[in-house]
Amino acid sequence: MNNSTLDLKNIKGVFFDMDGTILDSMWLWKAIDIEYLNRFGCEYPEGLQEEIAGMSFHQTANYFKERFKIEDDIEKMKDDWNEMAMDKYKHEVGLKKGVLYFLNMLKEKDIKMAIGTSNSVELTDAALDSTGIRDYFDVVLTGSEILKGKPDPYIYLECAKRTDLNPEDCVVFEDIVSGIKAGKSAGMRVIAVDDEFSRSEVNMKKSLADKYIYDFTEIYDCFDV
Repeated sequence: MNNSTLDLKNIKGVFFDMDGTILDSMWLWKAIDIEYLNRFGCEYPEGLQEEIAGMSFHQTANYFKERFKIEDDIEKMKDDWNEMAMDKYKHEVGLKKGVLYFLNMLKEKDIKMAIGTSNSVELTDAALDSTGIRDYFDVVLTGSEILKGKPDPYIYLECAKRTDLNPEDCVVFEDIVSGIKAGKSAGMRVIAVDDEFSRSEVNMKKSLADKYIYDFTEIYDCFDV
């Protein structure tokens, strides 16, 4: 990582993870996991968030079903999670500091933008609509569509394909280690974003990423604002 010299002035595409990267939303998933597991008499194990980080919605449901012996089928599990999270995404989740200005800056420069999230299409739609940022993105790729979860590079390679860009002309913003690995494996530059719920991995994030930021105001100069 070299925070001081990263030059992104010739970047043609910017791809964002959603939860914990541009949205302050990771807090709600731990709360939902605790509540959900309590329904089945299971205690929330510490470290669970790190274990499922990067998994698609479907992969996470499979993981829960196998690890915690959940009797409900996968589709019901996903429906329950969507229902539990929907109201929070509509009314309690906001953008991280500096995100809106940054999106406007990229739009003015005609830089293509995409979302690459492991979240479900329903919750992604709710989040983008409630925060008013949907129209900034040329592509929105969700966990309902991806074939392989992070750290596999599939999601970001697909973002590049759908925006008709070469991977080397793109940069990824990510808050978790598996997402950073996905971006790097895709041949893209990666900027790690600080988040309370991945702070235990900060040293690993810094070692893997090309730059580490605490909020988006720190990245403006790299794009020649």
